[in-house]
Amino acid sequence: MTMIGNNLQAVQERIRRACEAAGRAPGSVRLLAVSKTFGPEAVREAAAAGQHAFGENYLQEGVAKIEALDAPPEPLRPRPEWHCIGPVQSNKTRLVAAHFDWLHSVDRLKIAQRLSEQRGAEQAPLQICLQVNIDGGPSKSGVAPDEVLALAREVALLPRLCLRGLMTIPEPQPDFEAQKQVHLRARALFDAVRAAGLPGADQFDTLSMGMTGDLEAAIHAGSTMVRVGTAIFGGRSYPAA
Repeated sequence: MTMIGNNLQAVQERIRRACEAAGRAPGSVRLLAVSKTFGPEAVREAAAAGQHAFGENYLQEGVAKIEALDAPPEPLRPRPEWHCIGPVQSNKTRLVAAHFDWLHSVDRLKIAQRLSEQRGAEQAPLQICLQVNIDGGPSKSGVAPDEVLALAREVALLPRLCLRGLMTIPEPQPDFEAQKQVHLRARALFDAVRAAGLPGADQFDTLSMGMTGDLEAAIHAGSTMVRVGTAIFGGRSYPAA
C-alpha cells in the first residue's frame, strides 16, 4: 500500500475509534480528504485507496485539478465528489457552480443567489453548507450564530441549490475538552436549524466540523463530516507571497 493509502487507513481508524468512544456508528461520519496544494496524482493515489470525496480551499487550483482529472486519455473514474471548502468571492461563483458538487463556505445571501442563478439546469443541485463563525474568531469567515437561521430560510428557497447543513472552523483550543465545548455549540445550532422546519429539512443532515488536530472532539460533539488534509497527504509547502 502507498503512503497515502496507509495514511487514509490510519485516519479511518481514528474516526472508527472516536465513533466507538462516542457511542456512534462509524458510518455516521464521512471523511473529506483535503487535497489543497497537492497535485492530481495525489488525488489519484487516494482514490485508488478508496477515497471518494475531496476538498479544495483554493478555487482556481481546485478547478485546474478537476479538469486535469476529468481529461482524456485517463479520466479518473468513478469521478470524485468535489467540495469547495474555501472562501468564494462573488466574481468567482460561476467557477464553483460549474465544477463543484458541494460548497461549504456560504455566509452571504448574495453568494447563494449567484450560485443558484449560475448552476446549470442539467446539473445536479449544488449541495450547500453555511459557514458559521461559531466562536467569533476575528480572522475567520462565517455568518454570526444568531444570523444563521435567517440566512438558512432564504437559502433553502433558492432553486438548483440544496441546503445540507453547517460548517465551522473554530480557533485552535488547548485540549480535547475545550475543543469539544466549542463543537457542541455548533451542534446545538445545527439542531436548532434542523428543527425549524425549513423547506427540504429532511436533507439538512451535514455538520462539517473537525480537522486533523481535533477530529475526535468534533465526532464526540456530533460532526458528520471531518475535513482532513495533513494526516492524509503530509505537510504542505505554500508558495511565497
